[in-house]
Amino acid sequence: MRISFLHCFLFVYMSIGFNNSSTLYAQEKDSIIPVSLDKIYLLQSKRYLNPEPLNSHFSPAPVQELTGNTLSRLSTNSVADAIRFFSGVQLKDYGGIGGIKTINIRSMGSQHTGVFYDGVQLGNAQNGQIDLGKYSLQNMEAIALYQGQRSDLNQSAKSYASSNSIYLQSKTPEFSEDKKLQTNVSLKSGSFGLFNPAVDFDFKINNKLSARFSTEYTNANGEYKFEYSNDTYDTIAVRKNADVEALRLEASLYGKQGTKTNWNLKYYHYDSERGLPGTIVANRFERPQRLWDKNNFLQGEYTHHINDFYFIVFRGKYAKNYSRYVDPEIITTDGELDNRYTQKEYYASLVNTVKIRPFWNISLATDVQKNTMEANLYRFAYPKRLTLLNALATDFNFDKVHIQASLLSTTVNDDVEYYESAEDLQKYTPALMVNWQPFASEKFRLRAFYKKIFRLPTFNDLYYTFVGNVFLDPEDATQINFGFSFQPEIKNIAFDIQTDVYKNLIENKIVAVPGTNLFRWSMLNLGKVETTGIETTIKAAGNLGKKIHYRTNLSYTYQESIDVTKGTSNYGDQIPYIPLHSGSLSAMLDYNKLEFNYSFIYTGERYSQKANINSNYLQPWYTHDLSLGYTLFLKQNPLKIKMEVNNAFNQQYTVIKNFPMPGRSYRFSLNYTL
Repeated sequence: MRISFLHCFLFVYMSIGFNNSSTLYAQEKDSIIPVSLDKIYLLQSKRYLNPEPLNSHFSPAPVQELTGNTLSRLSTNSVADAIRFFSGVQLKDYGGIGGIKTINIRSMGSQHTGVFYDGVQLGNAQNGQIDLGKYSLQNMEAIALYQGQRSDLNQSAKSYASSNSIYLQSKTPEFSEDKKLQTNVSLKSGSFGLFNPAVDFDFKINNKLSARFSTEYTNANGEYKFEYSNDTYDTIAVRKNADVEALRLEASLYGKQGTKTNWNLKYYHYDSERGLPGTIVANRFERPQRLWDKNNFLQGEYTHHINDFYFIVFRGKYAKNYSRYVDPEIITTDGELDNRYTQKEYYASLVNTVKIRPFWNISLATDVQKNTMEANLYRFAYPKRLTLLNALATDFNFDKVHIQASLLSTTVNDDVEYYESAEDLQKYTPALMVNWQPFASEKFRLRAFYKKIFRLPTFNDLYYTFVGNVFLDPEDATQINFGFSFQPEIKNIAFDIQTDVYKNLIENKIVAVPGTNLFRWSMLNLGKVETTGIETTIKAAGNLGKKIHYRTNLSYTYQESIDVTKGTSNYGDQIPYIPLHSGSLSAMLDYNKLEFNYSFIYTGERYSQKANINSNYLQPWYTHDLSLGYTLFLKQNPLKIKMEVNNAFNQQYTVIKNFPMPGRSYRFSLNYTL
């Protein structure tokens, strides 16, 4: 195993500390601001307890964000639904309120996206994909998408280890001076037999300690009508076996010690059972497969300022994820197929940030992670993976130029109980990011980044019975991005305009190919994908008269993602499920206690298979969502009433071929805070 003495020495050495007295620069979002020591601690506390919108204008990497008020007003059920409004994102939705939902950003594949919850990555060593449909918006304060990586030097080494990142920030307690207990109760109901109550409690234990408890229950039969055509006749069918029952529990504790130390501890529990409705083919409309999930994790973060120029951040996590998949249509020697998997994760991270000069910061982050997996399968490999990550980053922030460079060291060791394990891995991957103000005004800035990164083969890629291949190489990715941001104000209308042009290259792409027969496939490094794209986002906010305030957000993506694997019949074809054109529009209006929200999502034509032929062609689709909300006060406590109409024009469409999506649906919600 290649976890060397040098790696361990660096981890210990940077944990000890230094002695010097220099002015420390605090990082607020993605810019660095010189402040005195006491202001640093107040700023860190404020940022943690009350997340504010990121100033993407000064970020060297493209960043998009949705915050609390906007999230609550979009017609969305989960994190996956909200992320659709970001440019450059394709959502893989298998239909229904409980359907599995994964994302593909800039055509790089789901496994290239790191998903972080309160600063710690969500893991799935089995297949590398995170089902974002599990994560509710009820307890979510902000969602941010970073291309390349975040520029925050206080992040863990895992934050450097993916091509792009989704950061989920949960809500934290906020109290007025005369309150020590706050309660928020909500209820949603509507189409698909939806019943969705939720309760949040915030406790102020004392001036140094507070707690939050959030729980939510979801039950829906998932049934909806859809149009079906088999080129002979058309019919109206009902989606079956799309039901879901889920319970989410979150308990968090937040503490501070003077002005130098902040910490938090979170427990997360998710338990669900759902049907997997399957594909609609050969006039068959119902499937019997079922899926159970039980996810638990305990994680914490500790930030301590040792002196004026040096501070540390420690993060830790333990996770246990259980899943059970049942398919009565497949009969084994022990009866119907009943596969059960248990994953465990142990994780620790230490980040050291040092101020060298007023304009120069250095950070060293070291992460250690262990993943294990068990299953009730015959002669299962029982893989174990030990990963060590070291990220050395430096940040230069001059008057008009912000430069950040990083180098990530990745060391991986796999061990299995049966068969052969993959070879040890050691790779070094660099990144360079720049943000530049070319003119006297701060309203216009240029940005660019270059990054080399890779994604490891998953446990399924390497060890799945009869399919896995232990000789797989990692998928290598090269990212190049050039863009600008412009924030003018025209006739009292504030604009935020961002445009980026990018080029991505994926090499050694892991693909499944048939072997000696169609029932025995193998994983090989055969693919190569080249993506050229343009992303544009335009935000505007202003007033109509004295009483109406509005906000709009328009995003557009052009994405040419072609297969450039030499010697293949589909060379030069657009890869599956990636449209050339896609975009979204949202508008929000406020008039006194009344609010109106509108959103539109468009996905252009695309193909369901590698070959761009007529039989694989998928038509464009679009949806319109409308909602109307009104807030009244009961004993000075706000009660919000909201009515939603989703897919208002009853568009019949599929995101994944043969997985029909719901037509027009309705939802009614109540939210009461006291």
